[in-house]
Amino acid sequence: MANSASGMHVSDDCKLKFLELKAKRNYRFIVFKIDEKAQQVMIDKLGNPEETYDDFTRSIPEDECRYAVYDFDFTTPENCQKSKIFFIAWSPDTSRVRSKMLYASSKDRFKRELDGIQVELQATDPSEMSLDIIKGRVNL
Repeated sequence: MANSASGMHVSDDCKLKFLELKAKRNYRFIVFKIDEKAQQVMIDKLGNPEETYDDFTRSIPEDECRYAVYDFDFTTPENCQKSKIFFIAWSPDTSRVRSKMLYASSKDRFKRELDGIQVELQATDPSEMSLDIIKGRVNL
């Protein structure tokens, strides 16, 4: 089904891999990109469960927009192991205006396809999605 705002489709593979991340924890993160020619959101990179947050941030291009989900493990003050799934909309200032508009207009519809996202971050600069920011958001 196309996104009414941008005409964007979401590939079934995106939904399937997200379900695997959420239910089976097969992946630590998934980076998604929009293929403008195909008018479709597709998978750009899958992160193995043992990959770190640094591996994740290195997999996002500096000057191109992306969507990403990251499964963040943490320990509560009560010493409970938990995890939260973050949705990160990466839209750097250096990316093309058309690309930023396309990602912005498709974001909400794409996010609705991924049932189970717990925290959303919007980042235009690497400092806006630092590990400290992620850690600060888990307690919300």
